[in-house]
Amino acid sequence: MSFFIGFRWQDLIDILIVAFLIYRILIFFVDTRAMQLARGVLIIAAVGASARAMDLKTITWLLSHLLSAIIIAIPIVFQPELRRLLEELGRGSLLSGSKRASELAENSADDLVKAVAYLQQHRIGALIVLQRETGLREIWRSAVQLRAEITQELVLSIFWPNNPLHDGAVIMDRRSVIAAACYLPLTDNTDISRWYGTRHRAAVGVTEVSDAQALVVSEEQGHVSLAIRGRLSRPLTDEQLTRFVHRYFNPQDENMTVLQRLKKEIQSQWPGTNG
Repeated sequence: MSFFIGFRWQDLIDILIVAFLIYRILIFFVDTRAMQLARGVLIIAAVGASARAMDLKTITWLLSHLLSAIIIAIPIVFQPELRRLLEELGRGSLLSGSKRASELAENSADDLVKAVAYLQQHRIGALIVLQRETGLREIWRSAVQLRAEITQELVLSIFWPNNPLHDGAVIMDRRSVIAAACYLPLTDNTDISRWYGTRHRAAVGVTEVSDAQALVVSEEQGHVSLAIRGRLSRPLTDEQLTRFVHRYFNPQDENMTVLQRLKKEIQSQWPGTNG
């Protein structure tokens, strides 16, 4: 009770600011050597606390000196990361994570549109599955897993003729290319024209068993079609393709709660293994 009696509104602002700064710094160091160091330090600290609780004096002495040496070495070993942190802070991008996530989404959308347009122009067959809420782990876990950044060059290299990965489909989400050479379930729908091949039937099939969406590039006709909820669209125009891809990477989120927005931002900067 005495704590709450002496608690001021300035203290709340102080705590929120410090918590936000710690959160932004941790997000910045995700997937870097600094994060691995932090995990190692936490393990050493946990072992040291256990040793102190059990009164293991030798281990406690060794670990306390080891932590002191690590703290001194951090500015030297991780000088590039610390310099990059200060540069990001100077540009203001460290505190604007949502803007950075939006820019990454726009870049991914632009690269995918350019790749599909190139494949269409050169009549190179392709099947790209855009994963949404329903995970497709059962499909891509037996394929070639990539977890790579979405770039035009990567998509083109996967579907390039005679590439070992060009057979099958590519599965991606809004953060990365998950896997290539994926084999999808074929649709049993008899209403689909017999002129459509295996690639189109696979696109329809995967959208029947999930909420995923699939883009199909026909190498015979040079058309781009879209499969959604077990239905195949007519060939898309360039404008329709661009609008659809950008809408996928930038979904409408006006009704998202604060926690959902925070989760989305974390996922955009720290790709997990969901799906």
